[in-house]
Amino acid sequence: MDLTDKDEHLIALLRENGRTSVSSLARKLHCSRTAAQMRLQKLERNGVIEGYTIRLSSAHAKNRVRALVMVRFPPAKLKPIEQALADILAITTVYSISGTFDLAAVVSAPNMEALDGVIDQIGCLEGIDDTMTSIILSTKVDR
Repeated sequence: MDLTDKDEHLIALLRENGRTSVSSLARKLHCSRTAAQMRLQKLERNGVIEGYTIRLSSAHAKNRVRALVMVRFPPAKLKPIEQALADILAITTVYSISGTFDLAAVVSAPNMEALDGVIDQIGCLEGIDDTMTSIILSTKVDR
């Protein structure tokens, strides 16, 4: 599906606040409420928008410790390792990456002790050959 400028604008507004009312979206898009609702439904129907979620406040996020854990494993182990990582609730995102490592997992924990435990848990998963962890110091851009 090709997105129009209004579609892109609508998506950007929803990224800022997924709970924005359709009336408010219509005002910001300079269109009728009905037009905004139809555009939103079209994006959902065509699979551009799959769902809505929350974004935690920066005040909450600053009290958490985050790390990027790079994981290397044989290709045959991909599916069980993906599932094992998905089962660890402290992992917020897993990326498939190119380079020396195969996956990169973002871990969010309330403190260093908990983060250390999650990193150990990842390293002990069956099939993982190697990990490398970098602590995330700050976020410069978050959209």
